[in-house]
Amino acid sequence: MAKEGPNWDGLLKWSIANSDGTTPSSNLSEEDRRWFMEAMQAQTIDVVKRMKEITLVMQTPEEVLKDQGITTGDIEDMLEELQEHVESIDMANDLHSIGGLVPLLGYLKNSHANIRAKAADVVTTIVQNNPRSQQLVMEANGFEPLIYNFSSDPDVTVRTKALGAISSLIRHNKPGITAFRLANGYAALKDALTSENVRFQRKALNLIHYLLHENNSDCNIVNELGFPRMFMHLASSEDSDVREAALRSLLELAHNTKDHTEEHSEKMKQLLQERINNISLMSDEDLGAVREERQLLDSLWSSCFNEPSSLREKGLLVLPGEDTPPPDVASKYFESPLRSSTVNPSSSHNDSNNEKKVTPLLLGSSPLSADSNNPVSSNREADDRSQTNAR
Repeated sequence: MAKEGPNWDGLLKWSIANSDGTTPSSNLSEEDRRWFMEAMQAQTIDVVKRMKEITLVMQTPEEVLKDQGITTGDIEDMLEELQEHVESIDMANDLHSIGGLVPLLGYLKNSHANIRAKAADVVTTIVQNNPRSQQLVMEANGFEPLIYNFSSDPDVTVRTKALGAISSLIRHNKPGITAFRLANGYAALKDALTSENVRFQRKALNLIHYLLHENNSDCNIVNELGFPRMFMHLASSEDSDVREAALRSLLELAHNTKDHTEEHSEKMKQLLQERINNISLMSDEDLGAVREERQLLDSLWSSCFNEPSSLREKGLLVLPGEDTPPPDVASKYFESPLRSSTVNPSSSHNDSNNEKKVTPLLLGSSPLSADSNNPVSSNREADDRSQTNAR
């Protein structure tokens, strides 16, 4: 029985045979040209057309979708596909032009938690290092449902995803930062730090550090709200990323706060000494894994007490084989590595969802992701590991 679809093995062999330099170049015959084009077009979709189809679905009332057999899972799959398309900055900006941004933001208020969370994921991709889309989302009142979901949603995953979207929306966006302050965003961040969800804690800490780094005056707000005590508590977390994020925020405060109470200084010394003692007992392998934490502890000790930490005396700050002093742990979180459209944003999502469900007729079909359909898509820069984490 003949295989359906293009002969990819044949196409690969043909491409290698015609580009390996072993045979002189020659013009394609009309038959070869036609075969090649048919093979490529068979797996190509019009991304803008597909986004318009998705927009029509998002604009359709939920009751109508139910009547046509569209499930919550189908909508999630559709949003995941949309997220792949808007990884390209051009496609992200085009979503507003074709009328898809407003209904997407409407999904942030959907009755199903999974859809609210996935919609926030798509918003994160759209606004990440994209000033134009940041402005469009703000103008479409997209900040309001995000801040509500972050601060008040009963589902912690929805809260975490909303926080990730807010982090991308207000980054390098002064109106967004102002809106965050006015919406009592710091109180919501403080509440997030009390969560038992480690990922939620990490995202909150990363945003706090960014805000303190960009706006030194916010250190006063953080101090008044009692954040330092929470940072010190989280600096002893079992999660290494939470510990490091808490220490970074403490270091930022130490650089920008002149006067500390004697009680604060004593608690800080006790915390740092406990962490140094724990590190002193680690194996060589474990020491390598906490290289960044070692430097943070030493920098924080030096900043608070005007003397090097005992890590230096014990030879634990720079270990044998570590060529140079540890890297600058602060600045790298504010550099923007290139983020291209070849990055698959869904890779950070549930890996168990690799096999896609058969999409209902209303949703159409998508043979390939946006990356293969848009080979000349625009690159854009990615922010810190929170976007890493972010997403």
